[in-house]
Amino acid sequence: MIVIPAVDLRDGKCVQLVGGEYDQESVRLDDPPAVARDWIRQGFGRLHVVDLDAATGRGNNMDVIRDIIREANGVPVQVGGGVRDDARIEELLDEGATWVVVGTRAVEDRDWLEEMAHRFPARLVVAADVRERQVVTRGWTKTLPLDVVSFVEDIGALPLAGVLVTAVHLEGQMQGTDLPLMEDVAEASPWPVLASGGVTTLDDLRALEHRGITGAVLGMALYTNAIEPNRIIEEFGA
Repeated sequence: MIVIPAVDLRDGKCVQLVGGEYDQESVRLDDPPAVARDWIRQGFGRLHVVDLDAATGRGNNMDVIRDIIREANGVPVQVGGGVRDDARIEELLDEGATWVVVGTRAVEDRDWLEEMAHRFPARLVVAADVRERQVVTRGWTKTLPLDVVSFVEDIGALPLAGVLVTAVHLEGQMQGTDLPLMEDVAEASPWPVLASGGVTTLDDLRALEHRGITGAVLGMALYTNAIEPNRIIEEFGA
């Protein structure tokens, strides 16, 4: 299993939110490209970048994203947040993103997801943001009557790069992740599963690996030094 630092962007800054609430910000760093560069310097081999403003219709951080990809200097970067048309996917890939994370429209518009998956095979990661097993969209503000496992099974034939499951109800709360949820999704998914939300300890990471998770996206645990980066690199590599 790999561990992927999250670089979440709001108003041009690197932030961490608590419980999926846009206004509940507990970490704010002024220079996101420098943050990304530091994670790479410490030995991480992949970055997860989210444009929170684009996800919630408050603008975008495209200039910062370009700088982060440039600072990554060839290290794979997956970028998401507000990606709802083919032009945005193309723009991010052209700027050097290795994968594009698609969420709201991918969940709400199956025909669009199918078209994009075949147009950009193995380049899209579907973000299934979840609150108590129900999929949420539009920056975690809309709850759909859709069980995440059923959703993953339904799109299983598409040529995706993976699926990212975020336990929104645990995001940023440092209380551990939702292991039963992640295990069920891993069993249902034909592609790699990335887990996010609530991962707090090395034991959480070991438990995710044991349940078949391919990668874990870490935010708060890294930014608060709850898990020392060197310990992660030693055990899970890059």
